[in-house]
Amino acid sequence: MFERDGCHWCKAWDEEVGEIYRKTPAGKIAPLRRVNLHDKIPEDLHFLKRFTFSPTFIVVDAGAEIGRIIGYPGEDFFWGQLQIILEKLKPAEMVRTKVY
Repeated sequence: MFERDGCHWCKAWDEEVGEIYRKTPAGKIAPLRRVNLHDKIPEDLHFLKRFTFSPTFIVVDAGAEIGRIIGYPGEDFFWGQLQIILEKLKPAEMVRTKVY
């Protein structure tokens, strides 16, 4: 999850999804890692294309972007979009995938 300080939509995600995410099947398949949008991109994520909106959720597997969700217009949208992205993974890949 790429986020920034003062982001209204990031706060909404935290309140609606954040507490339960890690307990869900999706959260176990794709654990969440938080990165501040204004910080330097971590070295292990250097391959990601730049973006400006927060939050931006990016599913990464084995050094490649599998999919991304830009923004947070609500819980239903988030879960639906995440499911579409996770369905692109092969079962063996589901164990080591992360969401940023």
